[in-house]
Amino acid sequence: MDRTLIQTLTPLDFGVFISIMVLTWGVVFFGGLNQKITSLVDYMLMGRRLSLPFFVATLVATWYGGIFGVTQIAFESGVYNFLIQGVFWYITYIIFAIFIVKRLVDQPYKTLPELIGKTVGPKSGVVASWFNLANVMPISYIISIGLFIKVLFGIAMLPSMILGTSFVLLYSSVSGFKAIVLSDTIQFVVMVASVVLVLVYSIFSYGGLSFLSANLPETHFHLLGTETLSTTLIWGFIALSTLVDPNFYQRCFAAQDRSTAKKGIYISVGIWILFDICTTGGGLYARAVLPEASSSQAYLQYALQLLPNGLRGFFLAGIVATILSTIDSYLFIASNTVSYDLFPKVLKQKPILWHRISLVLVSIFSIAIAGVFEGNIKAVWKTFGSLSAGCLLFPVLVTYIFPRRITDMQFLCSVLAGTLAIFFHRLVHPILNTDDFYSGLLFTSVTMGLWSLGRLCISTPKIQTPLSPEEES
Repeated sequence: MDRTLIQTLTPLDFGVFISIMVLTWGVVFFGGLNQKITSLVDYMLMGRRLSLPFFVATLVATWYGGIFGVTQIAFESGVYNFLIQGVFWYITYIIFAIFIVKRLVDQPYKTLPELIGKTVGPKSGVVASWFNLANVMPISYIISIGLFIKVLFGIAMLPSMILGTSFVLLYSSVSGFKAIVLSDTIQFVVMVASVVLVLVYSIFSYGGLSFLSANLPETHFHLLGTETLSTTLIWGFIALSTLVDPNFYQRCFAAQDRSTAKKGIYISVGIWILFDICTTGGGLYARAVLPEASSSQAYLQYALQLLPNGLRGFFLAGIVATILSTIDSYLFIASNTVSYDLFPKVLKQKPILWHRISLVLVSIFSIAIAGVFEGNIKAVWKTFGSLSAGCLLFPVLVTYIFPRRITDMQFLCSVLAGTLAIFFHRLVHPILNTDDFYSGLLFTSVTMGLWSLGRLCISTPKIQTPLSPEEES
């Protein structure tokens, strides 16, 4: 099948694909090299000068690197994908814009762990750094680029992942966050246009809902698909992990003002809705036309079969743009976490060099973990999403609601309690028959609540009962 896919491409397709890749590299290198990096703020946050168009482009582009995971869910479960990978997330984005943006913009912080460390305590900052690192390692997106190269060129999975990640390293270390923003801007345009093309061509080639309803299982049009409400709600809680997602925080820290960040998120939500409609629709058409195809590769195979010469090359560039724009952002933030949050003393000596070394180290580690998951993007999302949402989300939200009221040890113990609960749950999963996310959330919130209750009891002075006249005498 790999040879079949590559053989469907014409010289025109290759020309379009290579032209877009060269354009991306050219803009990144020439635009990045013109920037003078005089401080860590310049390197990590583009000097906090991120304007609205660039804010929207880099935020939208960062969020869809797991396109094969999304289209796989749509292929297997239908519109259920739009609920768990769309609606739940839109709600969270709006919550972030309304309640959290105002706490971030115009603040001196550079990372989420630094924010937690300064507002709660140093121990909390360290534990947040490790969770931050686990949350932003681009494991699922490295799997995506590996699948793309493997399916298209017939290369084995491991060298495919190494090749794709190496391409990102070449440009993401040039001029820091500015290189990420410049590449994301081009990739944003190409990725959105490519998924729109697939849906439009599908409708004109096969028809609309009548064609889909005649060629898909009835459950593909049920909101919950074949899943239970309990399983579905887990994805809703995972979506809430956006409230502690380092990508959102970095963009807000880099925004030129509060209005830019808030408007940027609202505009991005509109574009994400369009993107999700197209990817869900594309996955449905792939299932209807190629029902026997591998679910993880069906969307790519279907689109290359559907589109005419030239547009196939544009589509491939859009898929690559979707994946790379997420890998570069996640790698960059993970390297920020290693070099700035976890090992700040080393950073002070040669900050840019150490950050670039961190890029390589995080890449190697992410590729190694990707191999453990054997290409299962959905499993990666659920594993690390449950860990982040189940253990870190609640303590962070409590610190927002009750600023300066949560102690360093209280935060630390709550997060660790949730982590231990999740790992214990996995050992006895056949007995409990529930998702480990709920165990993490339960133990995190209970520990936080009991600690607060204990502090309240200790700090409350004892009420003295008045003495009776007889006792007084």
